[in-house]
Amino acid sequence: MHITCRGFIKIAGLLAISLCLPLNTYARNFLLPSNDEALIGQVEYTSTDHGDTPTTIAERYNLGLNAVVAANPGSTETTVFTSGAPIKVASQFLLPPLPRRGIVINLPEMRLYYYPEGSNQVMTFPIGIGRIGKTIPIKATSITRKTVNPTWTPPKDIREFNEQQGIKLPTVMAAGPDNPLGPYAIYLGIPTYLIHSTIFPESIGRRASFGCIRMNESDIKQFFPIVKSGIPVMIIDMPNKVAWEGNSLYLEAHPPLEERAHYSSISSVASDIKAKLPRDHVTLINWALVSYISEEPDGVPHEIGIRVT
Repeated sequence: MHITCRGFIKIAGLLAISLCLPLNTYARNFLLPSNDEALIGQVEYTSTDHGDTPTTIAERYNLGLNAVVAANPGSTETTVFTSGAPIKVASQFLLPPLPRRGIVINLPEMRLYYYPEGSNQVMTFPIGIGRIGKTIPIKATSITRKTVNPTWTPPKDIREFNEQQGIKLPTVMAAGPDNPLGPYAIYLGIPTYLIHSTIFPESIGRRASFGCIRMNESDIKQFFPIVKSGIPVMIIDMPNKVAWEGNSLYLEAHPPLEERAHYSSISSVASDIKAKLPRDHVTLINWALVSYISEEPDGVPHEIGIRVT
């Protein structure tokens, strides 16, 4: 059984009234909502096949491993699901509250958003990011160039790390199946940090790189041809996003980056929510739900308030 829904739905088990869609349906492109709204995509409910893991679910729905684990309490990266187990697919998102231009990379979410120039669409992809201590700088930059079948010059820290594992890397690694950059590389204005495909698809939705932004090869194959040098790239640290959809206020929360966890707390979430409240209307907020989501972030937009008109 495969069930999809948009917005806030109460579900008992897997019973719901919704639109049924076939498996392997996932859109990378979405029409942009109006400027005062930000909700895109759909939450989906499905059941597992025999031998499914969070990795196979993530690959099937073009999600990161983090999104599958966070949306399904009790699961871990190594869980093997029984056949027919209920699964929540976190394929609904709030757009980051930034100008809708260029590329936006939200590190805690482990997701990239791209606004093609001259279109009314947004493309979004799961990504892998740098491990603790190797986070890409949180700043504005831009694309400087891109390369098919790139060579790789391993930085000093990567060579030293591999030597500790008994692996001696070449000074320059030629393009090929062993090159960790994969067949596509997009260079940024931040030296040594790239957006690239990966030969380790299980690293998407994980903190596994030495700072680079990793994308599924199938994703970057679509993304690579349409991005150009000069496109702005905004790298942000935004574990909590708050936005309106009609008269409903939504909160989407993600686990914060471990080294920056002090920036995410119930007080900071409350401050973000209050900044979105209009002065000319009354908004009823479910603060108990806000507190729960802040403590147990699942990466899914939740309706937390209603504007009384």
